[in-house]
Amino acid sequence: MTVAPVAAAHTVPRPYQSYLYAYPHKTAYRPLEPRPALEQLWAGESRQALSLYLHIPFCEVRCGFCNLFTRVGAPDGLTGRYLDALSRQAVAVREALGDEPPPRFANAAFGGGTPTFLEAAELERLCDIAERDMGADLRSVPLSVEASPATASADRLAVLVRRGATRLSLGVQSFVEEEARAAVRPQRRADVEAALTRIRESAVPVLNIDLIYGIDGQTTASWRYSLDAALAWRPEEIYLYPLYIRPLTGLGRHADARIADRDWDEQRLRLYREGRDHLLSEGYEQVSMRMFRRADAPSQGPDDYACQTDGMIGLGCGARSYTSALHYSFDYAVSMREVRAIIDDYSATEDFSRALHGRWVDEDEARRRHLLQSLLQAEGLESGDYLRRFGTTPADDFAAELDVLARRGWLQDAGTERFRLSPEGLAHSDAIGPEFFSPAVRDAMTAYESK
Repeated sequence: MTVAPVAAAHTVPRPYQSYLYAYPHKTAYRPLEPRPALEQLWAGESRQALSLYLHIPFCEVRCGFCNLFTRVGAPDGLTGRYLDALSRQAVAVREALGDEPPPRFANAAFGGGTPTFLEAAELERLCDIAERDMGADLRSVPLSVEASPATASADRLAVLVRRGATRLSLGVQSFVEEEARAAVRPQRRADVEAALTRIRESAVPVLNIDLIYGIDGQTTASWRYSLDAALAWRPEEIYLYPLYIRPLTGLGRHADARIADRDWDEQRLRLYREGRDHLLSEGYEQVSMRMFRRADAPSQGPDDYACQTDGMIGLGCGARSYTSALHYSFDYAVSMREVRAIIDDYSATEDFSRALHGRWVDEDEARRRHLLQSLLQAEGLESGDYLRRFGTTPADDFAAELDVLARRGWLQDAGTERFRLSPEGLAHSDAIGPEFFSPAVRDAMTAYESK
């Protein structure tokens, strides 16, 4: 296969280029013409270990760093209309999947936005859509739900736990009120602690706390303070996120020299290493650059599930769906005006039988996706799995890129059986990911961002 040229090994890229949570990114998606029928897309696809994701695009406030597909608040009746549309979409997708064999879900998640923006009765309905309309048994699979301190109320938590939630992820970002304000996430420490108390009292098996490093005014001491405040709750998981300042976000509209400041890069790397080492010393295991799991935390997934190969069903206007040949969703935006228009259009849609926006995934892109989703995990890329799927090895297909990583010292195990990032390689995950993007995806993302 042909690979893109790579930079010389001595040319070390800036560490914070792109947070890779899916490949290809939605900015590489385009309107599909013709619009393929879902029934055709899923014909012949494996349905035995699907992920189910329901997207709720509402928040009580939009954080200054956020470029997710979400809007602040909802006019009267909008959440009801949105759930109506979500139900129609679930019915259409379930019909397209068919019953021979019936789909089996390996895990489920409610994300956003903030799913707990919905009232308790609306959360009941959301669970009904997943179970009755989509056919998932939420009580038999890991179910993860995102929440904010302001919306993690006792009645909402009771619904989620009763309906099978096994993981609750709370976006705290900082336990220092001045830092929270600097990130345009105004919240009182007392409210955060009260939310954490309610979550622990709800007995959800896994609590995750999100923290951000690189906030304006943050110091090593204040970062350690937030880490220790989080550790006091003994969360089963902690995610450490570098602050990004992106276009069209609250911070991006008033961007300063930090975006191009290599000293800020170094500050974030220093804080990351401080956080990583502190969590490791406290009995946490590193799963990826961002994710740390307490060594005794309960499992949140079946052993036979592999995100590199298994499909995803996404419901909601911000959700992705994956078949082996197509990744698809609805239109994507960051600006408030465009987001509101897309949500309104989605809520008024009656026919969900076809895919509208997406990107076809050929074998080259499938190889890149598999490599990225494996290599950026601490356990690394297992060559045998790759060989069984593609008939080649990672070294056959990405020799130049892997050689660059090795010469930078970012690979600690580059043997024939497994490719694993070194600790510094994991620290530079957000620089490594973009180096494996295909030229076509890179061009599509650049074209979107320059619109």
